[in-house]
Amino acid sequence: MRLPVAAALAVAAGLALLAAFPLYGLWWAAPIGVALLALAVRGRRLRAGAGLGLLAGTVFFGPLLAWTNLHVGNTPWLLLTLFQAGYLALLGLALAWVSPLAARRPWLWPAAIALLWVAQEALRDRAPFGGFPWGRLAFSQADAPGLALAALGGAPLVTLAVAATGGLLAWAAHDLIADRRAWRRPAAALAGAAVVTLAGLAVPTATPAGQAVTVAIVQGNVPRLGLDFNAQRQAVLNNHVSATVALARDVDAGRQPRPDLVVWPENASDIDPLRNSGAAAAIDTAARAIGAPILVGAVLSGPEAGQSRNAGLVWPADRSPGAAPEQMYLKQHPVPFAEYLPLRPVVEPIAQAITNQAKLLRTDFVAGTAPGVLTLGPARVGDVICFEVAYDDVVRDTVRSGAQLLAVQTNNATFDESEALQQMAMVRLRAVEHGRDSLMASTVGVSGFVTADGTVHDASGFNTGAVLVRRLRLGDTATLATSLGPWPEAVLTFAAAGLLVAAGVARRRRATQVRDTEQAGAA
Repeated sequence: MRLPVAAALAVAAGLALLAAFPLYGLWWAAPIGVALLALAVRGRRLRAGAGLGLLAGTVFFGPLLAWTNLHVGNTPWLLLTLFQAGYLALLGLALAWVSPLAARRPWLWPAAIALLWVAQEALRDRAPFGGFPWGRLAFSQADAPGLALAALGGAPLVTLAVAATGGLLAWAAHDLIADRRAWRRPAAALAGAAVVTLAGLAVPTATPAGQAVTVAIVQGNVPRLGLDFNAQRQAVLNNHVSATVALARDVDAGRQPRPDLVVWPENASDIDPLRNSGAAAAIDTAARAIGAPILVGAVLSGPEAGQSRNAGLVWPADRSPGAAPEQMYLKQHPVPFAEYLPLRPVVEPIAQAITNQAKLLRTDFVAGTAPGVLTLGPARVGDVICFEVAYDDVVRDTVRSGAQLLAVQTNNATFDESEALQQMAMVRLRAVEHGRDSLMASTVGVSGFVTADGTVHDASGFNTGAVLVRRLRLGDTATLATSLGPWPEAVLTFAAAGLLVAAGVARRRRATQVRDTEQAGAA
């Protein structure tokens, strides 16, 4: 394949991967993107494989992460895009590296593609500074039959299935191009791709069998979108108080059932209610009116100067004046360069040179150390704050610590609807993965409920106020994915490493054979 053709395939691969994610949601395009990239890099030199992977990654991540440039300018967005695309460059290099092995044993090629995708995501999910898992193949499959596979092996197994399907498509296309008369192996590969795609239909999703509880989500909205959404912090808090009080009037009038618990989003109170008596009194007003505990997303000062905490507070309806909440969850995975600056003395001057919005990050958010399992009325709620829903370990540890219901508190006021919908797709996967009814509560949308089969209910609009009420079931049993924890990903990544080693041996033998042939010819 000529390099211009390969480059065109890499661009098409990036576009196909993009089309699989919200706002587009064409889940079946993801394996096509995998196949196109695999075809583009097969048999190429390592440098070309890396370059083609970088090209595909840039086309993919640029539009996918475009919501990051809405309020901070293009430079941070471009840097993040190129950094994330670098992981696909590593993948392209790895796929080119295993090409000789795939040429000798063609059946290994689809397996190598699938395993290397999982390994690439495992690395990207962790490094550096805790990683950034946005754009995992699994997060594009919320409407796909393969979503049910999450209950067996979590997001890594879903990614494996998508990439394996793409690998089988690539194998079929390669063989047809090589010999159009040889149809049996391509037909078998296509049949295998269909089987893998539909395999999730054979996996039953969990149905929580616990008590039914009535849950209310309050989406209070903000005065204006953007990084200065909290410039009117009192207005944001008042919006959530007013919406909760209005819900209480509807409950008293019989228009709505009385909730057992209420969930406010992240940043519902950017005025620290533990230090500001006015903010505490406002939340008291809402909690007493509704007669149920409220999970309040709040920004807290400290514990030291120059530090903040992103918290979920359980605010009881009968709180004594001046009493501190007895239950609190602190976000365990603050976002680097958004909630804290790594290596601040070095990075801060650079950040200020890149964007004039760096001045907004005056304090560093301190990470919590414990899973967010909080008791609200009859339910043990697993609190997950914003981007934490993208991290396997944060959600899994919350469920394994006793969460019967998952609540994702988020603030999308600094982004746009595409980011909110991408995040909702992650909530859907987590609900299936752990067999838990779930919800997402946002300041501006999209908020909604997700049952344990991954179905979204009562989704709100974007940039609007909303109050949602629904009955959910509490769950106590563990899915296989919850029980296995990180082991499926670890095994798959270890297998990928083994393939890379085997490919290195194959390349060395090939080089030795070429030298021997040249020496024999010279003789």
